[in-house]
Amino acid sequence: MPVPQDRGLVIVYTGKGKGKTTAALGIVLRAVGHGYKVGMIQFIKGEWYYGELTSSKRLEPEFEMIAAGKGFVGIIDDDHPIEDHQDAAKQALSIAREKLASGAYDVLILDEINYAVKLNLLSEQDVLDLIKSRPQKTTIVLTGNYAPESVLQVADLITEMREVKHPYQSGIKAKKGIDF
Repeated sequence: MPVPQDRGLVIVYTGKGKGKTTAALGIVLRAVGHGYKVGMIQFIKGEWYYGELTSSKRLEPEFEMIAAGKGFVGIIDDDHPIEDHQDAAKQALSIAREKLASGAYDVLILDEINYAVKLNLLSEQDVLDLIKSRPQKTTIVLTGNYAPESVLQVADLITEMREVKHPYQSGIKAKKGIDF
């Protein structure tokens, strides 16, 4: 049976290399260029400043970005109890459900959702249920390392980013405009 051409895809960007969120933002540029409605919910990022927080506003109203997380969990300067991160992830999941249920989005990006599962902020079943709930026309993009096998099984496209060399290995810190 042929697959309907108007069916959205399930896309996963995972792996230990850099570029998962950046690849998802590339989809944003293409989709907005065609007049599509795109949403991005950031499950981990949220309290730091990232360049995309400002640049995304230039793509409104076609693109909406919501930084729903409390920041990176258990590293760098995280001063939140794990319960705060869990609550933020559950709120992000609720927002994603609402966006999908609206039927208004052609593309919905769930940034760092794979990390949220790995860190036990969400369950695999939460993510699978979200994927199943999407309207047929909606493409859903899931980013973050440690994509669960169950999610990979339902994906149409999986790209694994592999780190070959990273500036941090040479003592070069994150660069404004490149890394954040």
